[in-house]
This record gives sequence, structure tokens and C-alpha cells, in this order.
Amino acid sequence: MLKEKIKALAAKYKDEFIQVRHHLHAHPELSYQEFKTSKFVQSKLAEWRIPFSIKATTGVVGLIEGKNPSSRILALRADMDALPILEENNIEYKSCNVGVMHACGHDVHTACLLGAAKILQETKDDWEGTVKLIFQPGEERNPGGASLMIKDGVLENPVPQGIIGLHVHPGLDFGKLSFRKGRVMASADELFFTIKAEGGHAAAPHMTADTILIASNLIVSLQQIISRNCDPLSPSVLSICSFQGGNTTNVIPSEVHLKGTFRAMDEAWRYKAHELIRKHAIGLVESMGASVDVLIDVGYPCVDNNDELTENAWHLANDFLGEKFVEETEIRMGAEDFGHYTQQIPGCFYRLGVRNESKEITHNVHTPKFNVDENAIETGMSMMAWLGANAAV
Repeated sequence: MLKEKIKALAAKYKDEFIQVRHHLHAHPELSYQEFKTSKFVQSKLAEWRIPFSIKATTGVVGLIEGKNPSSRILALRADMDALPILEENNIEYKSCNVGVMHACGHDVHTACLLGAAKILQETKDDWEGTVKLIFQPGEERNPGGASLMIKDGVLENPVPQGIIGLHVHPGLDFGKLSFRKGRVMASADELFFTIKAEGGHAAAPHMTADTILIASNLIVSLQQIISRNCDPLSPSVLSICSFQGGNTTNVIPSEVHLKGTFRAMDEAWRYKAHELIRKHAIGLVESMGASVDVLIDVGYPCVDNNDELTENAWHLANDFLGEKFVEETEIRMGAEDFGHYTQQIPGCFYRLGVRNESKEITHNVHTPKFNVDENAIETGMSMMAWLGANAAV
């Protein structure tokens, strides 16, 4: 049976793809700079005689045809970029690029999809349809590599009927998966405010507009956009994460810069909130004697899991691993550019458990000590292969 064959191949190649992950982890590259990572992926696909093309400069798209190639076309996606974080893990495969780290597990995602690709290529006489392998750049940075890949035709020639992606989950034990139907992740937009006035002496605040005070008032009052305009039953978050202004004790600066993020689970409310944020910022700042430039950089849409595809993938996971290893995942306010794909075609974005408390592998993503129990790679690559060979909308 195909299931047993995939499991046997995953066990056989487990160590190989742990080493693939080590290589990727040791050589991380930032968003849209994944040139060496892209070449590495290309070399592996070429080694296994999987035809591929290049999209969006560093993206790689492979095609594996099983029996009756046009009968079912499914895309499997992984992201390749790393984060600007200084790694603090004491491991042999620690990042060689100081200040750059695979702190979100994209090295694991890429290793799992490469593993799945090798398995699917070796079993292509045992399953029907076509699997499109998408290795994309720039998930961590606007406008999102998914959007660039789509513009460059990744969802064409052939057109996938659905797309599946996984993400590491440091809150879920290794060996487990989690799925959820419907809306699973929030939209994400970046906020930039530049508050301007003449500046002046701190001892004479009446002679100018106090940009520091104005910025402080703006930060506090922006929370009312959420608390008094958003439906309390619809999750939404506005966080100001950077406050830059002044460099001494007795000068009111002429400019203060604020940066933050806005998250929402409702696309209509999302764009209404943009207008409220602009109007509120301009009105408050001007009423206090200064001016403000407001930039809202529209980012990723919500991630919506197609009910039919997700239910099918969930059922396949239960069959492959056993129901005790498959859970329902939580809704989260984090964002993912996978949402760009789910706006175009049915999608399923699921979680791969990587936690192991006995090994003290418990740190969250986007932290300097994030790591995974690498036994999860066998689960990840075998499940991607199993879904690639079977999942359908």
C-alpha cells in the first residue's frame, strides 16, 4: 500500500533531511535575498530529476506528474526566508550569518517539502494527478513572497485545484498535527506615523508643539479604535512597537516616528479601521498643534482554510497517523502570506508539532532560542507526501 511505502521512505530518508535542515539553518537568508537557498533547492530537484522553473527571482516551482496527470492538480508550499535575529542556540548547525536566523521554522518547512518531493517522485506510479511544489521567498516581509509568486504565474500552467502548506507549532508536541476549518489567521498591516513640529527647548514647551507628548497621547488613544469601534466578538489588535524621537534631555524634537501593526479577523472591518486610524491620528495631532504623516502599508489578508479541502486533509491525517496524533488548532492573530493563496484557490494551512519539553525545546517562534525536535521532520515530510498523493477538494 502507498501509505506503508511513504512511511518506509520517510523513515529511510529521515536522517538525510535532518541534515538538509541543518544546512538550511546554518545558512539563513533574509526575505527576498534567498539566492543560495534557492540554488540549494534547485540542486536537489535536479538531482531527483524533478523539472522546475524560477518565479519571483528566488522562488522555485517543481512539477511531479503521477498517473493521469490532469485528473487532480494540487500545490504544496514551503517558505524559505529567515529573520533578522541573532541566534542564541548552542548547536553545531548554528547560523553562520550573524544576525540572521531561521527563527520561524522555514528551514523545517523547506526540508519537509524537499523530503516530500523525493518521496512523491519515487512513488509517482502509485498515485494519480500532478503535484506542484512551491518554494517561495519573502514570507516574513511585505508585500509577501506569495503575492509576488502569484503575480509571476505560480497558480497557472497548470492551475492547482487547491494548495496545502504547513507551519511549525512550538506549542504542539512533536509527532502531532493540528488542523482547523475556516478562518485561522488574521490579516496584518503595518502602521507608520511621523509627527512633525518646529521643536524647541524643553524649558519652554509653550513655544512649540511637544511631539513626544503628542505621540504619547496618540499611542494611548489609538486603542479606542479597537475598544469602541470594533465588534467585541471580532478579534482585532493594534500595537505600537517602535517610538523614536529625540536624543537628549532638554530638546523637544521636531519629529517623532511611531511604527506598529494592525491585525483583524474581518476584512470589511480591516479597511474601515484604516480610515478610522488615519482620521483619528490627523485630528488628534493637528488639535495639539503639530502635523502627522500616516502610512498604512497593507499587508497579508486573513488565512481562510477551505472547509472541503481541510476536512479531506484532516481525514487523511487521521488515517495516516491515528486520531490521537491529530488535533484541532487554535485561531491566532498571527499572520501568514499563505492568505494570498487562499484568496485565489482553496487552501489548507495546518500545524506541525515540534515541541519536546524533556529536551527543553519549548521556545516560541521569532525568538533567539527557537528550535525544534527534529523527529518532527519525518512526520512533516511523510504527511506532505501523503497529502500530495491523495488530497483533493
